[in-house]
Amino acid sequence: MSIEPEAQESQPKVKSLRELLDLATGRNLLPDLPQEDSGLAEPLPFPFLALVGQSEMKLALLLSVVNPACGGVLLVGPRGTGKTTAVRSLLDLLPLVNHSTCFYGCTAEDIETGGMDAVCPDCAKKYGLGLPLSREEASRLVELPLNARLEDVIGGLDERALVHDRMRLKRGILSQADLNILYADEVNLLSNEIIDAILDAASQGSYTVRRGQNSATYRSRFTLTGSMNPEEGILRPQILDRFGLRIIVHGLEDPDQRWLAYQRVQQYRANPRQLIASYFEETEQAQAEIQASRKRLSQVTISNAASQAAISLIRRLQIDSLRAEITLFEAARAFAASDSRFEVELKDIRAVAPMALRLRRSAFMTQYFSDRHEEEQEMFTSIDQLIPES
Repeated sequence: MSIEPEAQESQPKVKSLRELLDLATGRNLLPDLPQEDSGLAEPLPFPFLALVGQSEMKLALLLSVVNPACGGVLLVGPRGTGKTTAVRSLLDLLPLVNHSTCFYGCTAEDIETGGMDAVCPDCAKKYGLGLPLSREEASRLVELPLNARLEDVIGGLDERALVHDRMRLKRGILSQADLNILYADEVNLLSNEIIDAILDAASQGSYTVRRGQNSATYRSRFTLTGSMNPEEGILRPQILDRFGLRIIVHGLEDPDQRWLAYQRVQQYRANPRQLIASYFEETEQAQAEIQASRKRLSQVTISNAASQAAISLIRRLQIDSLRAEITLFEAARAFAASDSRFEVELKDIRAVAPMALRLRRSAFMTQYFSDRHEEEQEMFTSIDQLIPES
């Protein structure tokens, strides 16, 4: 079994993000080039478009980038199936957003909602002079370490300010993840207090830190993405409910795909810059397509046939949570936008339904409602017998 080097020729033009994904992930390897060592530590993520197979996982991650309203992604599968690599590979595809230039995360929105006292003195001065408090730059992938303390996650007293006898709070990881992707690897192993902090911040889009007489409210409008190995422990239902798209990640079954995946890993280990460079053009195209899809998203509507079919499907599956509809429709809108269309059709619902509706039924709740149904029937029967309608 061998893979022939790819011929050096211009790549065909693609019409949409989905077409680019299908094209790029089928490419073979380029010949080795000399390794250049800069001597500096720098982020060199594995190219997303070089990932082999795992179409559903890659599609779910892209849809969550195109439309954060999908509710993020949960990847469930055994070790070594590329879950963490896939998430980190998104780094070069993330779109542009407005990020605060302040250490404390001050924005013009803070002043508009809370006045000048809602920002630090430096930002209040800049705002008064008409200077911008944010700049447009690529979204970030903010990782939540498994050993993070609660103070690291939500924020605490700023040691730099304490040196000058000033009490000031600094942002935590949840605030740093605002408008970014918050990634929790081994999310099922996080402590309960960390999970509670994430739940609170995710549900409100903001959270408040109090230390003595000092308090600060930070925005936390992040896209929650997590990965887990179910044999290492279950995930609390409360945090599971916060993930919109759920993907069951299996190992590659095709022998040729496994061989190609091995070759790409070997080339990345030997010369990461060369592999990244070989996908540079396609990565730039994909990033541009994601940005265009995000702009197109606001104009995408849902056809009546698609909405009725989706709701009928959810009812048939006996899913109670309204988040099922939200995730399904938002993922379908992102799917249509990434295909350069402005209306969600039945085929879009069919494409995203498995990842949007998976893991939404609970055996406990099914049994609980079954038991309650018997109780309800007995109660209403007694009411009808003893207190008949007039």
